Amino acid sequence: MPQAILLKDVEGLGEAGSVVDVSPGYLRNYLAPNRLAQAATDASVAAAQRERERAETAARETEERAQETAALLGKTVLTISHRAGEDGSLFGSVTTKEIADAVRQARGLKLDHRKVQLEQPIRELGTHMVEIEVAPGVTTAVKTMVVEAK
Repeated sequence: MPQAILLKDVEGLGEAGSVVDVSPGYLRNYLAPNRLAQAATDASVAAAQRERERAETAARETEERAQETAALLGKTVLTISHRAGEDGSLFGSVTTKEIADAVRQARGLKLDHRKVQLEQPIRELGTHMVEIEVAPGVTTAVKTMVVEAK
């Protein structure tokens, strides 16, 4: 039975990069024409192994950078000025976009405002802890001070 290297995840067969035994007709008529797999040779197996190692290294480096960014944001204190009434309630609210802009100004990090997690917009003066998702599975709390604009 010939072996094939999967180029993409195939349900019921395996994940991308794995070497599997398949029938010759399945490889020739379905997997190869749909670019799901290629015939396994010594060179292609070695290339697939190098690609898998490269992908693992890139994922590890991305995770490390996300942890560093989360640590940096954890030490950050954002100050956002907003007009407020005498009782301390804001005219309007502080939105996720304003928080993302404040992070950009404070640390120079471009942050998608959808990664800022607010249960509800901030509507009062004071100090608030805001959760920010730096990467999938990596979140940090950023201290946000809302002060009255003069």
